[in-house]
Parts: sequence; C-alpha cells; structure tokens
Amino acid sequence: MVENLVIEEYDKVVATVEDFCGCEMCREDVLVYTLNRLPPQYVAQPTGEVLARVSAQADQPRADIAVMLLDGMRKVKAAPRKGH
Repeated sequence: MVENLVIEEYDKVVATVEDFCGCEMCREDVLVYTLNRLPPQYVAQPTGEVLARVSAQADQPRADIAVMLLDGMRKVKAAPRKGH
C-alpha cells in the first residue's frame, strides 16, 4: 500500500537530513503532509477488489515520495506543532 511505501521512504530520507527533529509528532506530521499531497493510487477491479497501482519496486514513485517527504520536513521544521 502507498502508506507503507511512504513510511519506508521516510525512514530512508530522514536519515539523510541532519537538522530535522524526527520526533513522533514531527514524523506523523510529515507522513500526513506527504500522503495528502500524493495523487490517488488505487483502482477498482471488476471482481470488487481495490488494488494499489504503485509498484514498490518502481523508481519514479519512490523519487516522487522522497521529494514530497523533503518538502514536508521543510514545512514541519519551519512551523512545528510543538515548541522546539
């Protein structure tokens, strides 16, 4: 699912950003920011199943997610919900 891919990419990206807090609240804010800005990735099948269209192995979706995560980290860092 897209949510799992975003979390997986977050773990990779956050390790490369030196000055990002990374506490649970900031992490959740970045994940929500990213998920709300990604295009829908689900399709309905004739059998009634819903499938995610994003391939976890595809490079472009991962790159798009990484860019959105970095943008989210900048936004959260600039205006964290908690006092830093």
